[in-house]
Amino acid sequence: MTVGIKEIAKLSGVGIGTVSRVINNTGYVSDKTRKKVLDVIEEYGYVPNESARNLKLTKSDNIGVFVKSIANPFFSKMIDELYSAMESRGYKLFVRYVPVGENELEVMISESVRNNLCGAILFGVEEKTRYKDNKFAQLGAPCVVLTADLPEVNDTIYSSVKINDEKEAYKGTKYLIEMGHTRIGVFYNPVKDTPDYFRFQGYRKALEESGIPYDENLVGRISVNSGVGYRGAFLAMKQLMQANPDMTALFAFSDIYAVGAAKAVEMLGKKIPDNISIIGFDGIEATEYYSPAIDTIYQPVKEMAETTISLLHSMINGEQGQHIEYEAAIIKRDSVRRITK
Repeated sequence: MTVGIKEIAKLSGVGIGTVSRVINNTGYVSDKTRKKVLDVIEEYGYVPNESARNLKLTKSDNIGVFVKSIANPFFSKMIDELYSAMESRGYKLFVRYVPVGENELEVMISESVRNNLCGAILFGVEEKTRYKDNKFAQLGAPCVVLTADLPEVNDTIYSSVKINDEKEAYKGTKYLIEMGHTRIGVFYNPVKDTPDYFRFQGYRKALEESGIPYDENLVGRISVNSGVGYRGAFLAMKQLMQANPDMTALFAFSDIYAVGAAKAVEMLGKKIPDNISIIGFDGIEATEYYSPAIDTIYQPVKEMAETTISLLHSMINGEQGQHIEYEAAIIKRDSVRRITK
């Protein structure tokens, strides 16, 4: 039986990328998996095609950045910082936007082959259940996941850089509570395992620990049909305020939501923070220059980008994956006021 790399992968029960790493002795492969692949190679007498092998060994300096959303300025800011961090290391970066509903892992695997990627960066993970060892291994290039992790993938074969979304949202909600607010609205896009999902858990935890009953009426649902950015938040805030005249604060799970909500407050003839206090999340520039300047939970973008490139560089050189968690910080400006009873 004549076999090629695809047959070796199938017979070994691993991805093509894993077989390639074993043959070329590049990247991380566990001892158990390596032995399994080598046993199949020996059994079937597989001999690599030297011309194809040499082509594969010619490493490119291409790094692909795969983004699930370009509407959020936070992602644009992160990409700018990634560019800056890459310049000193001599890598070439290209950005691939993956539309909502399209499988980003399949796109990454395809682009890895097409562009001979030496590394990949992913942020905006949608469905974590699609990321499993055997499928993820087909990427065939080291990968760093930004703002998320992949619980069903061996944590030694990828790296991650993120904040703890639940913990930071808890801090943001506690900040509002400490300022005297108990009727706190929130925007929530209920897709499991997304940052919004974990931030919502932090919101609820802060209410519960403070003895404040959770009220479903204070949860604003942002419709995809109306847009998930500024417009969606604008419309959701109008509905929240009309349905809850006693609401005194809003925790927006992104700064674009906070800005959209602030515009709705203005359109309804109310004032920030006199009538409604607002805190956002991410720390984008727009919140600083909005009037009044909006309080926000700031993610350390520059540090996260530099760490992402550093981890990717280490993995390209054969090191195992690492997982770094950063602390966010509440930036207090002019959009939250203290309520005195």
